[in-house]
Amino acid sequence: MMGSLPDLKKPEAFTEKLQWIKLYDRKPIYHDMVDKVEMKKFVADRIGLMYTIPTIGVWDNFDDIDFDALPEKYIIKCTHDSGSYVICTPQAPLDIEKVRQKLKKAFKHDYYIYSREWPYRGLKKRIIIEPLLIDSSGANYLTDYKFYCFNGEPKFFYITSDRGSKLGLTEDFFYIDGTPCEFTQVGERRAPVCPPLPRNLSKMIEFSRVLSANTYHIRIDFYEVNERIYVGELTFFDGGGFFGFEPKEYNKIIGEWIKLPVD
Repeated sequence: MMGSLPDLKKPEAFTEKLQWIKLYDRKPIYHDMVDKVEMKKFVADRIGLMYTIPTIGVWDNFDDIDFDALPEKYIIKCTHDSGSYVICTPQAPLDIEKVRQKLKKAFKHDYYIYSREWPYRGLKKRIIIEPLLIDSSGANYLTDYKFYCFNGEPKFFYITSDRGSKLGLTEDFFYIDGTPCEFTQVGERRAPVCPPLPRNLSKMIEFSRVLSANTYHIRIDFYEVNERIYVGELTFFDGGGFFGFEPKEYNKIIGEWIKLPVD
């Protein structure tokens, strides 16, 4: 993936250190932190239930869901993986059979296998439905604010805009003081106009410190809906641990921010 073998005895680059973490940092709590149901309990215990996205219901079996009892806008997804979601709105109602087949396919896959992200190993496979959060723009896709934390300290974040657009999403990176970063992820494009910073930036930084405690590295994702904060997810391995940065030298610069026992 990266064009070279990682040095796991003395890792230096950001992606090398993430591979080391996959192999050697395996706390049982990490399973709860990535499970879409258990993560909400983890967040609620540390910063409060009000910062979690409400849950309509959780099911072990797709056929047990009473779709007639659901609100007109919601999102349905698996609890054990990433990307297996479907959005339902009056403008785009669900094709129940297509959704059944999509989630059935996701249930057959062990998400851990793809890039050996240990926190996903052995997770219980369930289906969760949440209300669709919509901000003042009215768009089905919210802006994401994703904070990279290093040994419990957030260093920078990026803003994801235009998700679901024809051109695809954009990513704009900022240091936590709000100044733009000199780097970006390989292959990602910036927004034509620099997006505004979140109104609750200081609170997101505070929460990132709390939620990333006792980890070497983790990404904390937030939404801001009508000035209210929600934690979207916790991600240990951005891009499976295979996304580098450009300019190239930032792979080592950012890697230096992760302090491991082998450093």
